[in-house]
Amino acid sequence: MCVNRKVTGFDFDGGYAEYLVAPAASVAAIPDNLTAEEAAPCMCAGVTVYNALRNSGARSGDLVAVHGIGGLGHLGVQYSRHMGFATVALGRGKDKEPLAKKLGAHHYIDSATGNAAAAELQKLGGAQVILATAPSAAAISPLVDGLSPGGKLIVSAAPNDPLSISAFSLILARRSVDGAYSGSAKDSEETLVFSALTGVRPMIEKYPLSRVAEAYEQMHSGKVRFRAVLTMGE
Repeated sequence: MCVNRKVTGFDFDGGYAEYLVAPAASVAAIPDNLTAEEAAPCMCAGVTVYNALRNSGARSGDLVAVHGIGGLGHLGVQYSRHMGFATVALGRGKDKEPLAKKLGAHHYIDSATGNAAAAELQKLGGAQVILATAPSAAAISPLVDGLSPGGKLIVSAAPNDPLSISAFSLILARRSVDGAYSGSAKDSEETLVFSALTGVRPMIEKYPLSRVAEAYEQMHSGKVRFRAVLTMGE
């Protein structure tokens, strides 16, 4: 959120290399019991959902739903569980339920049909927080009605289309829509420490740097489960 942002790969070149020069203020220490390959996604997808959840205002025991069981969501479910939230995973299709439960979800809701997810969340009492990690405006917009009074929908994955949300859904139950975007180097380091402490780990596919083009293509095609990581010295 800096006015003069400096992010590798966005604001200047670098990163696809075995060595690089980085500003001291931008680095994070990696705990000894976390491998470099595991740490990398935690400092991108991980810090995004970890920061969103820990700054959401939810307290231990609150119902928190994670929408999407992908690169962001599979980490979001784990963080939510280990933060002490009653965790609900929202995914498309019953086939994702075993993975969601393995990641730590207490409940699984198939969100493939219309407003079913919101209705099912209300049967559980309504969610204090819904973390939207799947970039689909059509899927995110109806989720507002699954929030409890005073609940918050946090969007951490940006769809190309605008959200379509009824003002009455917000006003009548004092709900809100929020955004979450990554974090600072300190946030990244705290994400790594929490991950190492609790056993949260990303699901990754490793590629040597020489196969970077293949890894990039696999990522864009959506075939990677759930993060492609480049390894060095192979």
